Amino acid sequence: MYKHILVPTDGSAGMTRVIDHAADLARAHGADLHFLYVVNTASFAHLPMETSWGSVTSMLREEGEAALQDAADRAVADDCVTTITEGPPSREIVAYAREADCDLVVMGTHGRGGLDRLILGSVAERVVRTAEVPVLTVRVGEAGRTREAPSEESVVTPDPAVSEALE
Repeated sequence: MYKHILVPTDGSAGMTRVIDHAADLARAHGADLHFLYVVNTASFAHLPMETSWGSVTSMLREEGEAALQDAADRAVADDCVTTITEGPPSREIVAYAREADCDLVVMGTHGRGGLDRLILGSVAERVVRTAEVPVLTVRVGEAGRTREAPSEESVVTPDPAVSEALE
């Protein structure tokens, strides 16, 4: 079903859940993974005028290269593409998905709501609204906050008739 899965990364610790999920999907579908790091040029706006753009860009690119290497190492995927671009993150993610013929975007979201989302914005939300392909968001949060494994009582056994109809 999926051939090319895009995983935008910012290199944060919460991305491990996103990468793990995308890697599982890639293995299940025989898809290749595309890891994308976007150097957010809008973040330059608050820097003093005397700041050297070249040194800032170089530093951010080094961070991006480290984030991409960490993602590729964690995914342990045979077919993995890593790319760094510059620009507004949501726009760059959607453009890359289109240009690389990706058929799924898997990305993290902090799940902010209300005023936080209004003030901070949401890259994931803008990608969901503008991408031409499905976007799967994986909640990232505080360290140590993970899903609990299902207990035996919570496991639902599917109806055999439904399972046969789906096959």
